[in-house]
Amino acid sequence: MTWRKFSGEIIQAPIIEEVEKAIERETDLGNKLKVCIGTDSQVKGNVTDFATVIVFLREQKGGFMFIQQERTSQKMSIKERMLTEVQKSIDIAYKLCDLLDLYDVDLEVHADINTNPMFKSNQALHEAMGYILSMGFVFKAKPEAFASSYCANKIVQ
Repeated sequence: MTWRKFSGEIIQAPIIEEVEKAIERETDLGNKLKVCIGTDSQVKGNVTDFATVIVFLREQKGGFMFIQQERTSQKMSIKERMLTEVQKSIDIAYKLCDLLDLYDVDLEVHADINTNPMFKSNQALHEAMGYILSMGFVFKAKPEAFASSYCANKIVQ
């Protein structure tokens, strides 16, 4: 899978190496970091676009993100699509968690799932929350899940 920066620049190194370089660079600059991982998707005709983001928040100093996009023509129910988003976020969170622990960087996994039962995405809330929490990650849903609801959403729109 290809990762890129928001500028469009392709990340050539394995993502774990690029994340470590970013953490070291930001730490050397005196910045305290938090990482938020989220995925969003958009159905366009017969194709579903997924975007997963790794958002680096600098305490009181903005942030930046790395992006991975994927397309599929597989048909999915809304619940299946929401849980696929969560799976993609967990996959990358799991790859990075040891590295983030090593550098004492907090991690949150964000799900683009509405906590209001009036919305269709709410069908997947309990499964997504259970899955993320059972993996030992901090879970955020809408409206606090900005990594998925805003950052990844911007990429798939």
